[in-house]
Amino acid sequence: MKNSIFKLLLTGVMLFGTIAIYAQLPSIQYYRYNDLRGWNVFETSKEDTVKYDGFKVRVGGGFAMQFQGLSQSNDDGLTANVGGTDYSLDLVDLDNNMTLPTANLNFDVQLEDGLRMHLRTYLSSRHHPEAYVKGGYLQIDKLDFVSPGFMSGLMEKATIRVGMDEINYGDAHYRRSDNARALFNPFVGNYIMDAFTTEPFIELRYQSNGFIGMLGITNGRLNQEPVPGDDGRVIFGKLGYDKQMNDDFRLRLTGSFYNSSDGSTRDYLYGGDRAGARYYSVLHTINDDVVNRRGPSDFEPRWNPGFSSHTAIMINPFVKFKGLEFFGVYETTSNGDDTGGGYNQIAADVIYRFGESERVFLGARYNAVSGEAADGAATQEIDRTHLGFGYFMTKNVMMKTEYVTSSYSGDGFTGTKLQGAEFSGVVIEAVIQF
Repeated sequence: MKNSIFKLLLTGVMLFGTIAIYAQLPSIQYYRYNDLRGWNVFETSKEDTVKYDGFKVRVGGGFAMQFQGLSQSNDDGLTANVGGTDYSLDLVDLDNNMTLPTANLNFDVQLEDGLRMHLRTYLSSRHHPEAYVKGGYLQIDKLDFVSPGFMSGLMEKATIRVGMDEINYGDAHYRRSDNARALFNPFVGNYIMDAFTTEPFIELRYQSNGFIGMLGITNGRLNQEPVPGDDGRVIFGKLGYDKQMNDDFRLRLTGSFYNSSDGSTRDYLYGGDRAGARYYSVLHTINDDVVNRRGPSDFEPRWNPGFSSHTAIMINPFVKFKGLEFFGVYETTSNGDDTGGGYNQIAADVIYRFGESERVFLGARYNAVSGEAADGAATQEIDRTHLGFGYFMTKNVMMKTEYVTSSYSGDGFTGTKLQGAEFSGVVIEAVIQF
């Protein structure tokens, strides 16, 4: 463990040094900047503001460190019977201490005019301390590499993305922390139902005068095997409007859908982030190694409905007036098989940014999930509140502090470790991103 921490700290030093070395990173076409300039950016713009002048490689990354000061509890006397023996479901005691840092490495490559590649590697994550590729994609905004001016009328407004990476379902994934890419998230934690998955996909997007339309397809698989039975399909899409009305006021409203065909897709919509959740050891019990066959989970405390297939809809309003902004989530997902069941999620972020280039911000988020695993099953309810403060030391370095409180209720949690469960406390996070 000491060697792992040393390697991660060394990675952080290297990333600091890389910022200095790559102080003049090349400009990439149709690109979301991985720093303060990327705030409140969703789909990349169709504005052709970067002149193509040959092959370019932009090397970037991220590094995030946390100090966690949380406490937790659940109802007294809870047990689980395994092999005829009752084991306590008491939650583990948490200490105030540093957590394992996370790191990303990014390559963004300008291949041709209007043609670029993105590749992200998790150098270290909560779930995988070793390095592995998160995913990548090819983005096509012009077809001039076929022949000059080829389908230019269409491509002035259309974008094609193909690869194995996060799919564009909903707007929340643009604001979440993606392992060490935590600079776009005003809080430390992500949403309770965290719709984020990396799958092979192809998307066609159309943008014109603020209108956004997108349609995509994937096989719904996180890990790929060309074997019989794994032939499911997922269709997803988005419609919306995003307009800077004047210098002070911006309005965006989108609706997204996701529909998987059947259980053969091995649906990962709410369980596709292999990096792990943002809070460490939360909701772990003192006997997880016995009660949970795989041991403590790195993915708690987010909530995965666990359906084999989903029909999901997410609606996201975003309003920014000067330094005040609101981002909302209304989401519903239902089981695609005969057992029924479903969950609803609501979230509201209110952020006030001020100071030079809006580098200082205060924020509050309320997030709630309720539903049942099957028709007639008991209701499960989760509530979470975040209060945050953040400061950009530079456009690449952010410090943020969050107070979070969360509770679990409903008869659907009776007899489980989540009966009467709650956690709360302060988490401090430092983020470097470039």
